[in-house]
Amino acid sequence: MKLLTVNVGRAAPSEHTRAKSGETGIDKRPVAGPVMVTAPGPGGTGGSGLAGDTVVDLRHHGGDEQAVYAYAREDLDEWERQLDRELPNGSFGENLTTLGVEVTGARIGERWRIGPRVLLEVTSPRVPCRTFQGRIGERGWIKRFTETAVPGAYLRVVEPGEIRAGDRVELLHRPDHEVTVALTFRALTRERALLRRLLEAGDALHPLARDKALAYVERQGH
Repeated sequence: MKLLTVNVGRAAPSEHTRAKSGETGIDKRPVAGPVMVTAPGPGGTGGSGLAGDTVVDLRHHGGDEQAVYAYAREDLDEWERQLDRELPNGSFGENLTTLGVEVTGARIGERWRIGPRVLLEVTSPRVPCRTFQGRIGERGWIKRFTETAVPGAYLRVVEPGEIRAGDRVELLHRPDHEVTVALTFRALTRERALLRRLLEAGDALHPLARDKALAYVERQGH
């Protein structure tokens, strides 16, 4: 399991974003050399966990619970076949493009060691938005991405440090529950009946996802 590329993006104008600035940082490109990874701060004020990477719309992106976004090269390859087009590393706005890592199949709370120092913890799936659809440029992309349910994973930074392309990715901890990134995505999008199961992931679950699950359970109880 390894890190193929580390991808960062600068703010650029976009007609698809709802950010007040009219800009987005979704255009991520691979970089050479080491990149520092740290916890960026609470959601709403903290941006990306990667030095040199820009998160524009802090209302919905970035912060400690979404400090890093990872997507598997194997899943990009499958999308290439389906879309009949090239998708370079970073095409989905991911910070980390991995090889041999079960990203969407990862469990919430799973911990990855990347390189010698950095430790990341899986928190939630990526949910597609209008900016993502504009980035890909495929009609009906949000629906298609949602139905396919291969969203990639957001991670929080447990131990900071530098990472670089080629670093080894090591699975240090895999929780004993069955709440995966894929299951969480299905619960948050098309299969609300699964929301109850998300609570099995405990405090590792993204707080907003946990709030949705608790609200669902309360409604069902009434």
